[in-house]
Amino acid sequence: MPRRARTIARRLPADPPPEHRADTPSPPARRIALNTAIFSIATGFSRIAGLIREIVAARYYGTTAAASAFTLAFQVPNLVRSLFADAALSAAFVPVFTEMLEQGKRREAFNLAGALFGLILAVLGVLTVVFMALAGVIIPLFTGPESTAELDALAVGLSRVLFPILLLLGLNGMLVGVLNAYDHFTIPALSPLVWNMVIIAGMVGLRGFFEGPDELYAYAIGVLAGTLVQLTMAIPPLRRVGFDLKISMNWRDPRITQVLRLMLPVTIGLGLINFNVFINTSLGFRVSEEAPAAIEKAFRIYMLPQGMFSVAVATVLFPAISRLAARGDFEGLRRTSANGVRQIALLLIPAAAATLALATPITRLVFEGGTFDAESTRQVAEALFWFSFSLPFAGANLMLTRTYFSLQQPWTPTVLGGLTLAINFAVSLALYQPFGIKGIVIGTAAGSAAMTIGQAYFLRRRLGGIELGTTLRAVVAILAAAALLGAVSHAVWWVLDDVLGRSRPGQVVSVGGGLVAGTLAYTAAVLALRIPEARQILQLIRSRTGRAAS
Repeated sequence: MPRRARTIARRLPADPPPEHRADTPSPPARRIALNTAIFSIATGFSRIAGLIREIVAARYYGTTAAASAFTLAFQVPNLVRSLFADAALSAAFVPVFTEMLEQGKRREAFNLAGALFGLILAVLGVLTVVFMALAGVIIPLFTGPESTAELDALAVGLSRVLFPILLLLGLNGMLVGVLNAYDHFTIPALSPLVWNMVIIAGMVGLRGFFEGPDELYAYAIGVLAGTLVQLTMAIPPLRRVGFDLKISMNWRDPRITQVLRLMLPVTIGLGLINFNVFINTSLGFRVSEEAPAAIEKAFRIYMLPQGMFSVAVATVLFPAISRLAARGDFEGLRRTSANGVRQIALLLIPAAAATLALATPITRLVFEGGTFDAESTRQVAEALFWFSFSLPFAGANLMLTRTYFSLQQPWTPTVLGGLTLAINFAVSLALYQPFGIKGIVIGTAAGSAAMTIGQAYFLRRRLGGIELGTTLRAVVAILAAAALLGAVSHAVWWVLDDVLGRSRPGQVVSVGGGLVAGTLAYTAAVLALRIPEARQILQLIRSRTGRAAS
């Protein structure tokens, strides 16, 4: 065995004996592809609902100073969530829980989940109460010296309504982790759809109870209610997979310590990644009171393909690569992780090309109207254009980071996260004064690219290869096809826009027509170039169609 392979084998869990394997066998490739498709479609509906939520919010609040106050108030609990709950917790919990199931320790795994649930309830409950008491001190730290007392007061009040979502999301993150370990993805993918629908209902139904900037409290109450509904949706499917949750305070379980040790670097890494959002908001307030809301609106469009594709692929593959790591199947781990990165590139590079080519028409179609005027469109489109460059890198980072997590070796992405945060901050700080919103978002793109390069470099050394040559060849071909998509999309939009004008139906046809034409051109190109990941998707569609016809 080569020295590098022997080193990897010593670092990672040994392959468990066959008699201790869990009753949750690794799903075949076709099932993984199907789970990815289902998750992607469900997440797509959720993201569309989220976009509708943002459209309603844009009509009501535009990119006003009050909207920026809500952006900040929402981001504070989201940042703390990334540190102590939800994604960080799930990333640390799933590999340990999956490993115990693989070893046939079902009862011990359930006991671990119950003890962890009790720990989350206690710690995040206290943290929520403390923050709500200190919000008046914490929130003004991020609004900047130019902020008015009225704006600070609104941001503080909204943050107190929103902060309990930290506790709810922490509990939800653990329950969703259990579902993912059992390859159950449908409810976790659909619950954000319901979350967005509840928020929209809150904004529309409760707005009349408030006046002026205080109308944003309807938005905040809707978010809190939607998060509670999201948590309750995770409970019925847990019973169907046979999971029996018994909440306990047995925090001496050594597996609790193992999860917390894994969670520490994960927490720091994800917290650093999410701190990029705070950099955008804090520096945005120094550009103008409207800039944070404009960047946030662009980020919501940017997250639509991110959530539909990269989050879907990484979420579905995470339990699979965790099982491969637990068994010591490093060849399978390399192959599955690299294939996931290429699938993400196949989907996100063309999405980036589309938003680069049609940033202004897409923004105008989605948001413009009511309080959201032409100047708001210009600001959001500028941010969206530059966000597009970070889209493929951010998607690859999701897959690479989860590969480290599956190996229970999360310190590398954590350290890299700190370095890329410094790059993001330095670039944004250097560019925000001469370039405004554009300069802030360029910093985000630079940090995402640096994170991808760093993670790929160290993972290649750790695993003895990551199919880098195959991936780079695929990316070059995808870039060529995506350039065709961008050119065709813009040309078709330009012709239709000139003919149909800027009425709402006209914009729908011109933007939609451009995207459809570009997508068709891209699909034809990637199939002609024989990109394997494109053929995987085509084969899945054909097999499902043939099965339905029979």
